[in-house]
Amino acid sequence: MSCWVPGCPALSMCRGLAALPITCLERAKDLKSRLGILLHKPELGHRIRTSGKLQLSSRWRDSSQEALEWRESFDQLLKSKSGVTAFHTFLKTEFSEENLDFWLACEDFKKTRSKTKLASKANRIFEEFVQNEAPREVNIDHETREITRKNLSGATSACFNEAQAKTRTLMEKDSYPRFLKSASYQDMTKQATSRSISKRSHT
Repeated sequence: MSCWVPGCPALSMCRGLAALPITCLERAKDLKSRLGILLHKPELGHRIRTSGKLQLSSRWRDSSQEALEWRESFDQLLKSKSGVTAFHTFLKTEFSEENLDFWLACEDFKKTRSKTKLASKANRIFEEFVQNEAPREVNIDHETREITRKNLSGATSACFNEAQAKTRTLMEKDSYPRFLKSASYQDMTKQATSRSISKRSHT
């Protein structure tokens, strides 16, 4: 927009923008872009859900029979390698995959035998998932966060147990039921059911 009338607000605004350093303008554009993503525009959300559905259906077509077992319990889902991957793909569409990533990191952490590696891994996991304003902060209460922080002073394989349990419960009560109702999972169960019917008709 341009204006050559003296005292025009648009002209003053343009002059003000021109006087800003390039880095400021670039940051403003970046912020605008990020806000657009966070606002979850309906058409954007639809594209994400659709792409997740297509990716899940094609990638895990061979695991469709196993998918029927995932609805039996959350434990059954977590025991399945393809189930964990399918659930992770779903969580990405909800921007909450950090919960599962933290749970998996804790599972891996428990297998660590070296005390030196145990301490360094514990700090890395805490900094990435648990501490306030962590890059991938999980949703746990302040008390659990502080207990976990204190556990780091003498890191053992059990130092994340409470935080991991809280995150697991959150996924089981919140994300897991939505996963079972998702179009991606429904497609997998339909494929499994149709295959079972097809096999019976050929026997």
